[in-house]
Amino acid sequence: MALTDPVGDLLTRIRNGQRAGKSTITTPASGLRENLLRVLEREGYIRSFERYEVRTGVEEIKVELKYNEGEPVINKIERVSKPGRRVYAKIKDLDKVYNGLGISILSTPRGVMSDSEARQANVGGEVLCQVF
Repeated sequence: MALTDPVGDLLTRIRNGQRAGKSTITTPASGLRENLLRVLEREGYIRSFERYEVRTGVEEIKVELKYNEGEPVINKIERVSKPGRRVYAKIKDLDKVYNGLGISILSTPRGVMSDSEARQANVGGEVLCQVF
């Protein structure tokens, strides 16, 4: 079955996994999901992730969620740009998430990166999601 919104599916799996108190979740593998998880790992919102082969031609990503004193590190994770309504932002128009406590993740011509990395590279793009 094909998914129409793989990023939204990944965010929902992370949200549901943390609400259930799971230490790991699995999600179908794709390049965009892997890039998004790489940003979350770099920013300290997840512990790690690993891509592995389930059977020939089928790969999954195992994500190790992060908790601080029993509470999930991610308080809020929501999709901004959706398949029916894409949201693009120039870097000067991009607002800080919760006064800089959270991040926006953007898909730019230079790859998937956080808003702080995009400001440093002076490049805008599609706002995929916001994490706090």
